[in-house]
Amino acid sequence: MLAYEMTIAGKKRALPLCPIADDLYIGAFVIFGDPELTTACAEELLKKAPAYDYMITAESKGIPIVHEMARLAGNQKYFLARKKAKLYMTSVFDVTVQSITTEGEQHLYLDGADAELMKGKRILIVDDVISTGASLSALEHLVSEAGGIPCGRMAILAEGDAQTRDDIIYLEPLPLFHKDGSIVEGTLKV
Repeated sequence: MLAYEMTIAGKKRALPLCPIADDLYIGAFVIFGDPELTTACAEELLKKAPAYDYMITAESKGIPIVHEMARLAGNQKYFLARKKAKLYMTSVFDVTVQSITTEGEQHLYLDGADAELMKGKRILIVDDVISTGASLSALEHLVSEAGGIPCGRMAILAEGDAQTRDDIIYLEPLPLFHKDGSIVEGTLKV
C-alpha cells in the first residue's frame, strides 16, 4: 500500500493512501492507538489555541485529541457531538453532515445538558483533520444552536483546499494524491 510520510508535531508517521474517487486519494490520518502522537499534537494545538471556555469535537476521530488537550489544560470538561443519540441524552440537538471519509449522510447529536453548559460560553471546535469543512460547519451549527459562541476552529491537519482557509488553526498541511501516490498539484501549501 502506498503511504505519505510526514512529520506531525515533531513525530514522523506514514499515512496510508486511500481512494475517495478514481484518481483521488487521501492520506488516512488515524490517531487512535498512538498516544505519543496524540500528546505531541495536543501540546502544539494548545500553544496556538485562542481563549476558550470549553472544547467540542465530533465522534469519533477527534476524541483522542480533544481529550488529551483537556487533560493537559487541567482536566477541563469538553463536549462530544455523537453520531447517534444515546438513551441518557435529553433535549437533543441534531444537525446533518456529509463527510468525505464516511459514506452517506451522517447526523451529529448534542445532549441538551451539554447545551445548557455552553450557553454564552466560548467554544473551541477541535478535529483531527479538516478537509471540506462539513464537520466543522455542523459542529459550529450545534454550538450556535446551543447558545455557545464559536471562538476558534482547530485541527491537527488541514487537507487540500482547507489549507488556504484563514479561519482555521492547524499544525500541518496534508495534500491530496493521485492513484500513483503523487501529490495533486496545488494541494500542498507550505
